[in-house]
Amino acid sequence: MIKVVVKFFVKEEMIEEFLTLADELVRQTRKEMGCLSYELVQDVDNPEIFIIIEEWGSEEALILHKASGHFTTLVPMMLQLTDKKETSVCKTLF
Repeated sequence: MIKVVVKFFVKEEMIEEFLTLADELVRQTRKEMGCLSYELVQDVDNPEIFIIIEEWGSEEALILHKASGHFTTLVPMMLQLTDKKETSVCKTLF
């Protein structure tokens, strides 16, 4: 299993637009084969930080996700609304 954690630091005035795009990304991604879980959460202490927590059945499923139309369209738009993004791709050990 592959887990991905993506942290977006969204500009305060862009939060509503970011959430609109993120909602579409989450809804479309949850339909993908190999997607076990895909959630958007918001940091309690800093409401400008949004985190996508993903679980994929295989590395191949993640590769297909990154090539999907909704990913290649929505993520660049989301990035324009942020100050920075951090991504961690992890393998489950235990």
